[in-house]
Amino acid sequence: MMTTLPPSLLPKFHPSLNVSLVGIGTMNSQTKITIHNCQSKIIHKKIISTTTQGIRSKHYSSHERIFKILDDFICKFIIFNTSLPRHVDPKHELSGNFYPVEELPPTACEVVEGSLPPTLEGGAYIQNGPNPQFIPRGPYYIADGDGMLHSIKFSGGGKAIFCSRFVKTHKYIMERDLGYPFFPNPVAYFISNSARFILLTVARVISGGKINPFTTGIGTANTSLFLFVGHLFAMIESDLPYVIKISPDGDIITIGRHDFHSSSDNDLFLNMTAHPKFDADTGEAFAFRYNVIIPPFLTFFRIDPNGRKQKDVQIFSIKGVTSYIHDFAVTKRFAVFPDAQLVIDPLGIMRGKKIIRVDPEKTPRLGVIPRYATDDSEMYWIDVPGLNMMHVINAWEEDDAACNKIVMVVTNILPVENLLERRNSTRLSLEKITIDTKTKEVVRCIVSTRNIDFGAINPKYAGKKNRYMYAAAIENYPKMVGVVKLDLSLCEEYSGDSAVVATRIYGPGCYGSEPIFVAREANNPAAEEDDGYLLVYVHDENNKESKFIVMNAKSPSLEVIAAVKLPGRVPHGFHTTFVSQVDLLKP
Repeated sequence: MMTTLPPSLLPKFHPSLNVSLVGIGTMNSQTKITIHNCQSKIIHKKIISTTTQGIRSKHYSSHERIFKILDDFICKFIIFNTSLPRHVDPKHELSGNFYPVEELPPTACEVVEGSLPPTLEGGAYIQNGPNPQFIPRGPYYIADGDGMLHSIKFSGGGKAIFCSRFVKTHKYIMERDLGYPFFPNPVAYFISNSARFILLTVARVISGGKINPFTTGIGTANTSLFLFVGHLFAMIESDLPYVIKISPDGDIITIGRHDFHSSSDNDLFLNMTAHPKFDADTGEAFAFRYNVIIPPFLTFFRIDPNGRKQKDVQIFSIKGVTSYIHDFAVTKRFAVFPDAQLVIDPLGIMRGKKIIRVDPEKTPRLGVIPRYATDDSEMYWIDVPGLNMMHVINAWEEDDAACNKIVMVVTNILPVENLLERRNSTRLSLEKITIDTKTKEVVRCIVSTRNIDFGAINPKYAGKKNRYMYAAAIENYPKMVGVVKLDLSLCEEYSGDSAVVATRIYGPGCYGSEPIFVAREANNPAAEEDDGYLLVYVHDENNKESKFIVMNAKSPSLEVIAAVKLPGRVPHGFHTTFVSQVDLLKP
């Protein structure tokens, strides 16, 4: 049987390959592709240029040349000839301010409104988010892009330096050197019900020999930032974190992948949550990882104040398939994990199901385990119908004569069925969850019914009872149109929206980043909880300009007290942080 292929579907070869094709108009057993001697390297035009530093000058090996041709052919014949759903179509997912930007070296900024508060001096505000190095070939979801950090560093005299750099992950460096996108986009593939995309991933692993999560990792480090033991980490839950350094001149330097000494202790692990929890009182961090293939599907662990990973606590009480667990809570005595309706089931593809999907028959639940547990024997689970937790803003314990309580403030996805394919109709409400550790009962209080996420608090109150919270107002997840301030003391059971005490909306066509709270006097124990500033990036799609904005966190209107015009565009991102001068100066 002969299948006629139009020329547009045949692979295009670089002239340096001197390729001849026999039977070019048809594909049958007689079709031959011959590659003659190549004297110069393949040149694959980079759609998004970044930097020429480090681009290798040696010729591609024969193995790489052959794989490149096969990969081009698979992408064109299998993927480019396939109609992609809107939620994984790069033309849609990379439209507007989601479109990637180039790297920008340290560049001076202009303060165009007010003046920068002294407490920022010497520090840096940094956003992490997806920014694909190359325009994807095939399905793409917003969580798939290469990690890019956008930093604004403050120096004396109210001056600021802005810089944008990719996190130099193994994936980024390998694709930069090859000159084309090699790694699959896992989230897009896993929420697409197409075995062809999975087969392409397998073909790349087998033929390319470039993906080895056991030695190099496969993550993009595009989700969050975490400061711990003198290191700043760029994180994603599919890999280990990468150590980042902000240089004195404001540049962003990737130091390398970090395993918290697990390899030297013969306790090698491959990935961890992008939301570890730090206890400032003990100097410890707590984290987890999940496995999607075999039990245990969830593993909890601690990292000591010296930055050394401790023994795993394997949790076997999650059965069947893995839940997608993005965040968790840690208090003085407990850790709390969600087991939500969003599941990851690699074998589902064999039954015609998506690997990442919502299980409508599953009842969400919360699992409570002692913070210093050595196994999961004391862990218990409580059903919480309708609670599909996204982020934990804070958690603490309240003790009285009658009972012991764990209190968490979290965002809940409504409805969870829309999160993957219909984000524009997804809402996130803010809830206060109280767990009675004696009766094992849960009470839920709606703090706000507004569409909000990406919450922040005064970091001095992390793990302790607090009154004020700040969160991004969401228009079309994850597009952030403003900031709201919430007073938890006004929250009553099922109260609706009474806790919102201040709001600032950026304006039509203006979208911001995750807000971060910085105390006006961080070392003043008598300072009021909300005495400080909110920091955000804001991009105006009308005039294509991005700014860094400082707001007064105590103001009834969240008044803007300073604005800095940025020399480059800041795309929509995920999580942010502020690193003080003291922490930036640590070796």
